[in-house]
Amino acid sequence: MQVPRLIGVCYGTLGNDLLPAQEVISMFDQHRIQKIRLYDPNQGALQALRGSNIEVMLGVENERLQDQDKANSWVQSNVINYGNVNFKYIVVGNEIDPTGPQASFVGPAMENIQKAITSENLASKIKVSTAISTAVLKEPSYPPSNGSFRIDHLPFLNPIIAFLARNQSPLLVNLYPYFTYNQNSQINIEYALFTSPSPVVHDGQLGGSLGIVVSESGWPSSGGDGEVTTTENAIIYNSNLINHVKANGTPKKPGSTIEAYVFAMFNENQKKGPQTERHWGLFYPTKQPKYLTSISIKPKF
Repeated sequence: MQVPRLIGVCYGTLGNDLLPAQEVISMFDQHRIQKIRLYDPNQGALQALRGSNIEVMLGVENERLQDQDKANSWVQSNVINYGNVNFKYIVVGNEIDPTGPQASFVGPAMENIQKAITSENLASKIKVSTAISTAVLKEPSYPPSNGSFRIDHLPFLNPIIAFLARNQSPLLVNLYPYFTYNQNSQINIEYALFTSPSPVVHDGQLGGSLGIVVSESGWPSSGGDGEVTTTENAIIYNSNLINHVKANGTPKKPGSTIEAYVFAMFNENQKKGPQTERHWGLFYPTKQPKYLTSISIKPKF
């Protein structure tokens, strides 16, 4: 069984029981997972990715790159020095609060990274973006086609969208119907699990000419409401997400491709927050799948 080429998996490392990075990358190869999201320049993972065909989405702490020299140095150390790693995206910031203290750093850091990438003649190969959550949408944002950006977030979002359009980069969106379901009594569980005939991923204001990548999505298998955060629901959601990606397109763009990254490879037992935050993994640290989807079933060679 082959994992669809447009499906990736997020590799978080906030745990004290996780495998060495080299073994994790071997698991990606064994299960034919062709895309990986790294939240920081994990040197062990980058070393293991040398010479592989796995496409890499690499995160960067935007507040560290407020001048061009630092951005150039970061790109040299974490991208150029790994010339045989298949980088696809550099993600400047993950779910930065549009009204928080870090918001003003994102745009300049994206510009600096873009200049550094361009100076190395990599702008056509590696795209620079940032990952937002659906919290930037007005409430209620159900159905998704009703979604529009919150007015108080536009000073943060407008320059980013202009940057992405100018550089032909996609907007990265972390999409979690589980959280939307918990926060909105209008939504039924069938809709949240992709079992409703109504589409979950619409174009809405996030669409238009701007490409979109689902940079995180998944369902917790434990830690919350015993009727909602179950292994069965995690199987249903992730399987339907994969099928949705395979189906190609959104209502406004039938036939177009949607790229999505499932969260996450493993449970992360040191993540802060509610208990559910520590139960998103597809695999145990023993390499055994927590449950079976087309990702966790090892293909026959």
